[in-house]
Amino acid sequence: MFELRLLCAEDQVEAVSDALEALDALSVSVEDADAHTDAEQALFGEPGLPPPKEGWLHSRVIALFQERQAAGEAAALLQAQDFFAGGQVLGVAEVADQDWVRLTQSQFAPVDVTPEFWIVPTWHEPPAQARQVIRLDPGLAFGTGTHPTTRMCLRWIARQPLHGLRVLDYGCGSGILAIGAAKFGAATVDAVDIDEAAVRATLDNAQANAVSLHAVGLPDRAQGRYDVVLANILATPLKVLAPLLCGHVAAGGHLVLAGILDRQAEELKQAYAPFVRLAVADSEDGWILMTAQA
Repeated sequence: MFELRLLCAEDQVEAVSDALEALDALSVSVEDADAHTDAEQALFGEPGLPPPKEGWLHSRVIALFQERQAAGEAAALLQAQDFFAGGQVLGVAEVADQDWVRLTQSQFAPVDVTPEFWIVPTWHEPPAQARQVIRLDPGLAFGTGTHPTTRMCLRWIARQPLHGLRVLDYGCGSGILAIGAAKFGAATVDAVDIDEAAVRATLDNAQANAVSLHAVGLPDRAQGRYDVVLANILATPLKVLAPLLCGHVAAGGHLVLAGILDRQAEELKQAYAPFVRLAVADSEDGWILMTAQA
């Protein structure tokens, strides 16, 4: 494999990426060329929605080709195009053979939720200070404990008296929140998702963590009212789901929502105002956790 690396302006990224794909690049990725400097920019977007921007003020575009010749020809063709004016070809380099499994595993170290509560991949030993551990490997379903939204939900779970309570994890992904609730003493935990791959992942992960979940399946498996309703999804579906989620919260119960950016707090408060009074309970890296008590 050979990697073609380019530098271009934000408004050139889309055209350059389209051209590289037309030139049979195996993959095209875009990075902030100013990363790890004072000029670094954070771009927050939501899966399934258009990106807030196609790239950064200074964007590094990386295209992967099967042959060096193909990468070189792509570079030459791009330099002849008006839409690449001012762009730079940084070079073509061979991608070294790697043990990709080992490399991937090295990118997922144990994650601390609290000093005593950790998410640990199966190929790692738990840290000595860990008193509570969820074993979870990266997979197809969202939720490995590395994202701020998941960490904030798990922190909330770890700090609550869940013993004897009925809990719903709506949009369970990998099942990590449901597993966390079970490990912290919830009497009954249901986990539902619209994605059947997430349902399978949740069942597998629950078994790997030796916890028993009451009902795992599609959203119609959520029945009645719960003492705690957890939903780590995204702001747009959370707004749509407001009546449904609030309808599952028992009197005096807790609603816990995540997948929300700082700037989306007010629109979530308004969407849920007819049912409950949401407040920001935690924040991390531009994301917030919002909770309410029925």
